[in-house]
Amino acid sequence: MKIGKKDALMWFRFFAQMPPDEELSPRQTEIALAVLSQIEAAQEEKIRLLQEKIPGRRTMDGMTDYVGDESLFPKGCRSCLFGNGLSAVRKTNRCNLRCPFCYDYGALDEQPPVGEGYWEIGGTRYRADDLPLLLRMPNKPTGVAYVYLEPFMEIEAYADIIRQMHRGGVYQHMYTNGTLATEKNLQMLADAGLDELRFNLGASGCSDAVIGHMKEAASCLPAVGVETPMTEEFFEAFHRKKERILTSGIRFINCAELHLNENNLPNYLGCSMYMTRLGYLSPTFSRELTLELMREADLEKWPVLVHDCSNRTKLARDVHLKAVEGGWFGASGWAMEFDRIPFEAFLPVLEDETFRFLSEEPMPEGFRPGDIVL
Repeated sequence: MKIGKKDALMWFRFFAQMPPDEELSPRQTEIALAVLSQIEAAQEEKIRLLQEKIPGRRTMDGMTDYVGDESLFPKGCRSCLFGNGLSAVRKTNRCNLRCPFCYDYGALDEQPPVGEGYWEIGGTRYRADDLPLLLRMPNKPTGVAYVYLEPFMEIEAYADIIRQMHRGGVYQHMYTNGTLATEKNLQMLADAGLDELRFNLGASGCSDAVIGHMKEAASCLPAVGVETPMTEEFFEAFHRKKERILTSGIRFINCAELHLNENNLPNYLGCSMYMTRLGYLSPTFSRELTLELMREADLEKWPVLVHDCSNRTKLARDVHLKAVEGGWFGASGWAMEFDRIPFEAFLPVLEDETFRFLSEEPMPEGFRPGDIVL
């Protein structure tokens, strides 16, 4: 059903007041899914119109969009999208910052340790001595990413495993907020064979110190870029430091569409939200700002590539990975990151008079006001 916006708001206000342990009936679920579909369709049409304003927008094999020189498209993203996925190598369960967009916001001190001397690879604990065995396996990764939480909290421990991965011919990229980077530890990573370093520039509010560390990293590492969830704060801070960032030696800016879970959702309640294919929940402003930045980069011919790492891109990645793993047609790990739909999160977009559904129809019999919806 193409539920009308007025009815959608009425029902979501009702659902938001239901006890959290009370299940929706099948017809109530049908209403809820119809509302989410209407919101998603309207937001995707808005995105389509914004994309049309970027004359130089290009697609990477239908998987993702970018502007700029294709040779600058990060190889870590190529591995993630076209190889065997984002193969995560985890060690550090701590971080020195508290970012409101972090998936572990409010729970950073509760993150389980990997364990002294261990590395989490593929969901299993290994020691560095196990790398030669793993690298002999037929499913050797096209690339690995060092994530979770801030690697530079104990960066000296990473040199040996990076060196072994490098000898094994695995492309390696790392994520950092950049605040703990130094000339010494950046050179150590370069000497060990790290291929790519990505700075979450939004974590520090585009601080001058971190921009300086980006410049140092670019002088010794093969590829350096920015990867940051696109927030209003980052968008504003970026423009205050725009020239210095663009001349720091970075090759790319990955604008990740901000998606929310139970931990960070409270920091963005009150923003208009939509859900992508009943999976990731995101503020509507996030991808809109990314496209605004891409248009600016395209028209001004920035020397860096700007990548729209959207929810759509992440869905494409998941579908590709399942196919590589031998999954059935259409299989993916895409899923909502909430136990139940957070109905209250959608009230602002439904209350926004400027946000219009593409088409509306009267509620069918059995769903109208006064009907018993079971």
